[in-house]
Amino acid sequence: METETAAAPRTSARERLLAAADELFYEHGINRVGIDRVIEHAGVAKASLYDCFGSKEELIRAYLKRRGDRRQALLSERIALQKTPRDKILSMFDSLAEVVSQPNYRGCVFQRTSAEAIDEGAIRSTCDELRGWLRAQFTELARQAKAADPELLGQQLVLLYDGASATAYLDGDKNAPRAARALAAKMLS
Repeated sequence: METETAAAPRTSARERLLAAADELFYEHGINRVGIDRVIEHAGVAKASLYDCFGSKEELIRAYLKRRGDRRQALLSERIALQKTPRDKILSMFDSLAEVVSQPNYRGCVFQRTSAEAIDEGAIRSTCDELRGWLRAQFTELARQAKAADPELLGQQLVLLYDGASATAYLDGDKNAPRAARALAAKMLS
């Protein structure tokens, strides 16, 4: 008697394109990776890209949005585990320390993509929107911590966070988030 085996469901062309974009754009940058390379890596027809996204720019925006959603979920989960606003802020630096310790860490995708964006168009706007969420989190937590000037403290915390991210990549200093965390702790005392 034959047994039937259920084939694993094949991922959609959209998912394969996003996975290929995630891997290639993050490793090589949005300008060094052509659409043909993404299509080949994803194993889809060119028409699939245009059916799913319409253009390379829209694929980049979807890639950034997916990265942003993952970062927001990770940070939100980490924040939710903490009781005080101070601990919530510091946990964001702990999360960054875990991210930069990954062997394939290549810096903040939003900083890198913003630097590569040709103009102030849709890609740059998407990066700004996703980075705005981080600023809003730091500012709201500074407000909850009863900071004298929550907007200023939020801005300072973003500078520390961004600096730690860039230093970890550019200098290979995986301790940068811990150093930034120590400075943030002093600012919150």
